Amino acid sequence: MGTDTAVDTEAWKGFVPGNWTETIDVRDFIQKNYTPYEGDASFLAGPTEKTLRVWDTLEKEYLSEERKRRVYDVDTKIPADIDAFPAGYISEDDDVCVGLQTDVPLKRAMMPNGGWRMVETAIKEAGKEPDPEVKEIFTRYRKTHNDAVFDIYTPRIRAARSSHVITGLPDAYGRGRIIGDYRRVALYGVDYLIEKKQAAKDSVADAPFSEHWGRYREEHAEQIKALKKLKAMAAAYGFDISGPAKNAKEAVQWTYFAYLASVKSQDGAAMSIGRLSAFLDIYFERDLKAGLITEADAQEMIDAIVIKLRIVRFLRTIDYDQIFSGDPYWATWSDAGFGDDGRTLVTKTAFRLLQTLRNLGPAPEPNITIFWDPALPAGYKDFCAAISIETSSIQYESDPQIRDRWGDDAAIACCVSPMRVGKQMQLFGARVNAAKALLYAINGGRDEMSGKQIVEGFEPVQGDGPLEFDDVWNKYEEMLDWVVGTYVEALNIIHYCHDRYAYESIEMALHDSDIVRTMGCGIAGLSIVADSLSAIKYAKVTPIRDETGLVVDYETVGDFPRYGNDDDRADDIAATVVHTVMDKIKAIPLYRDAIPTQSVLTITSNVVYGKATGSFPSGHRKGTPFSPGANPENGADTHGMLASMLSVGKLDYEDALDGISLTNTITPSGLGRDKDEQVENLVQVLDGGFIPEDSFLS
Repeated sequence: MGTDTAVDTEAWKGFVPGNWTETIDVRDFIQKNYTPYEGDASFLAGPTEKTLRVWDTLEKEYLSEERKRRVYDVDTKIPADIDAFPAGYISEDDDVCVGLQTDVPLKRAMMPNGGWRMVETAIKEAGKEPDPEVKEIFTRYRKTHNDAVFDIYTPRIRAARSSHVITGLPDAYGRGRIIGDYRRVALYGVDYLIEKKQAAKDSVADAPFSEHWGRYREEHAEQIKALKKLKAMAAAYGFDISGPAKNAKEAVQWTYFAYLASVKSQDGAAMSIGRLSAFLDIYFERDLKAGLITEADAQEMIDAIVIKLRIVRFLRTIDYDQIFSGDPYWATWSDAGFGDDGRTLVTKTAFRLLQTLRNLGPAPEPNITIFWDPALPAGYKDFCAAISIETSSIQYESDPQIRDRWGDDAAIACCVSPMRVGKQMQLFGARVNAAKALLYAINGGRDEMSGKQIVEGFEPVQGDGPLEFDDVWNKYEEMLDWVVGTYVEALNIIHYCHDRYAYESIEMALHDSDIVRTMGCGIAGLSIVADSLSAIKYAKVTPIRDETGLVVDYETVGDFPRYGNDDDRADDIAATVVHTVMDKIKAIPLYRDAIPTQSVLTITSNVVYGKATGSFPSGHRKGTPFSPGANPENGADTHGMLASMLSVGKLDYEDALDGISLTNTITPSGLGRDKDEQVENLVQVLDGGFIPEDSFLS
């Protein structure tokens, strides 16, 4: 390796060299060394006695107690950091993959850099009182990200935020959507990573001062400090991670330590772990061939890291939980798919990951996301289908779409947001309530729930006669100019402040020094907009006003096509809405020259959006939940699942590169009479849904 650091290349014995031995290139290491697996699941091992003991202790002493009181415990004295807490363990024999966020399982740490008010509220909601000294520090001496954001917010942003036409902005917690390349710690060791970051910092030392120059050097200094803290944290558990991992157990442990450092120091809405299976499988295969481990040992290691991922916890408020319909953290583990060379990226460890859902039982975390392609090995597809039927715990996304645009070493941050691991990050930004914006267009900027004038300068629809499509559409486009402009302005402010006051130093230390940034925008309520505009165009919709003239309901007479039934009349309206919003986003300069992307995704927040929104021409009632993501309106898809898939497939992925989500529910009995038939039919459904022309379906 071309470096002044003495890298222990003995750790790489047996690996095929390549560009990865000369510079940081984990993808090249994987491509040169992994072993595709095209067999079935017959080689898998069940849980070891140790796995069952640790899991039983966790369930009896911690998880069962947490369920009784929502939050098991909170540390109110120590602000979170990579090395803030002493070593902690689940039990005495918790030694396969060690490390906790704090010193006790499920104990949550404060992360006040994001904002003190949310921390204080969450502590009190957990039945505790904030430490007065910590409160003084973060309200008097240390400015937080939330403080900075609200110093800059404009009146129109505050109005849009409070009325919920823009919802879920990450202005008081970590933004997430950043996947550190946690594999780098195992492959290279921390010392080499520090050396490379120092070299990058000094590469611009002689350049003239500029804002970019100063920020570049300061951020690299923070990254180097974080890597040193990572070493200190690992040392507290008795491990020296300065050099590369020498075996499979160390590879799992080093990788987990890197991820643990991230969740110890950031509380992002999504804290995905990335794409690990093929990488770890290389170490497993080497140790298995050398007779150093057994299949039971390999499974035990994967079970152990998954146990740790299942008990990640962040200090959240009840309001936050309501926005996301629970307490998710999306420790998403992406898997399978194909490499650019045509070889499957399915390995035996891809099977081992799914086996955890049998060995440990079903769970939402880590969010296991399979990159599906009809050409995947039959044995793996069958196993995926069988585990899905048993546990309902797997998400599927289109590998051809991801690979075509983001490469074969991409992973999902959160639910459907793809990015190249270690080379790209997303400036995450909640969603525009596109449905509510339509009601604003009809009411000239008055909120249909409160009656308040939120947007100034817009004329409402006049008269009591039926709505005219062209008039409503033109008003909607004008309103979207205001809503999207306000939304993007808020995102630019949030991410400017986040970089200054809550920078993700360890996650960015595990990225290249020069990276691609995307701005992850999103829309909610697409099906409601499509159906309502369709009703206005093809039926007769008459507004119903209250005593102040505010339109609060609609009388719709006649039939109209609904989105989700493979009817171009409605589906084209939906596609036009997505395209229109994306065009308006593209027209606005973005912070740090980010590339604008958009998602059609509300898997967890559709209930909250619905509560804040009135009635529609489509018949959607005031206060009722939106359908999730790009799904048809609840009950509106009358032509079956395939028709809904075809409708979603008409949304142009170029207009929604951050991902499009379609959530389908299938009962096992609806797939067939016995397990074999159910597996076969589910595989056929997935194959049919993921033809290359389709958008992401999850």
